[in-house]
Amino acid sequence: MKFGTKAIHAGQEPDPTTGAIMTPIYQTSTYWQKSPGDNKGYEYSRGTNPTRKALEDCLAALENAKYGLAFSSGMGATDAVMKLLAPGDEVITGNDLYGGSYRIFTKIYANYGIKFHFLDLSNPDIINEYVNDKTKMIWIETPTNPTMQIVDIAAVGKISKANNLLFVVDNTFASPYLQNPIDMGADVVMHSVTKYIGGHSDVVMGALMLNDEELYKKLWFIYNACGATPGPMDSFLVLRGIKTLHLRMKAHCENGRAVAAFLKDHPRVEKIYWPGFPDSKNHEVAKKQMRDFGGMISIVLKDASLEDTYRIAGSFKVFALAESLGGVESLINHPVSMTHGSIPKAERDKAGVVDNLLRLSVGVEDIEDLLEDLKQALA
Repeated sequence: MKFGTKAIHAGQEPDPTTGAIMTPIYQTSTYWQKSPGDNKGYEYSRGTNPTRKALEDCLAALENAKYGLAFSSGMGATDAVMKLLAPGDEVITGNDLYGGSYRIFTKIYANYGIKFHFLDLSNPDIINEYVNDKTKMIWIETPTNPTMQIVDIAAVGKISKANNLLFVVDNTFASPYLQNPIDMGADVVMHSVTKYIGGHSDVVMGALMLNDEELYKKLWFIYNACGATPGPMDSFLVLRGIKTLHLRMKAHCENGRAVAAFLKDHPRVEKIYWPGFPDSKNHEVAKKQMRDFGGMISIVLKDASLEDTYRIAGSFKVFALAESLGGVESLINHPVSMTHGSIPKAERDKAGVVDNLLRLSVGVEDIEDLLEDLKQALA
């Protein structure tokens, strides 16, 4: 089954009671049992709910996985994976991460004796220098947030397998439409479903997709025991959003390409991060593992102070200044003061997340309007 067909049909059968094409919203907390333990597969909606199960099966299909788990946020999904670790364990991860991931790693799990190595993973060989008998996990983003670094998933997968490490890929920026890390050696794929998968800026949700049954059972236990699971209405909204994922991603990629071309030689732009340029770092890796280059672009403004950057960020009329990304509407974000504010300045600067960097999530509006908005704001 091709991607678009899976997006519309996977996990979603007509309702057996009424024939409804759309998955019903099972707005219930509990379920009737014929006798104790004799039920129809559902007991309590924290653990299982038919609307959420349809979504999880669809999510798994999109990532070519056997199992899917939906969480009440991307951080809820991240937290569940971290709970697989124990004090003394070590994790190798990237030095350019979503601020929320950095925060939970350093402010929560480091307090429980877990050590994190934040590395430039553009050359995966560096991982070998940090692997030891305490290393248990490799966690990567690709493209990274917000400097769009590309990490070779297959190369990291080989290192992970050779050392018996759990390999997790945050695939939020690419979406399952553009790349499928499980096919390249990842054990678990994480998504902030809030972003491209939901696609309409109306739901907060996260997800994990994987193939290993024993690992799935461990994560399902955490998922049920800790309770960071989404309700049926949110699950329904994401199922509805997924049905146009393939159409939206084509438009995001098309508009992203046009915006990147416009900004590349703009006199107000000192540096641009977008993996589709032939001269961008690891472009050949991006070509190998991605089907297109997406709608996420970051720019460093030339000779702009923090005050200048704030003024420009607030001058857009079509792009909305807001956190998040991946919705149908175009957004502009100032990572230093918004999504990455929890990362110390020295660490941000080292990764290239400087005060005059802006991150664009290019939406699906008419491209002429987006380019005109960029032109007037940068002026």
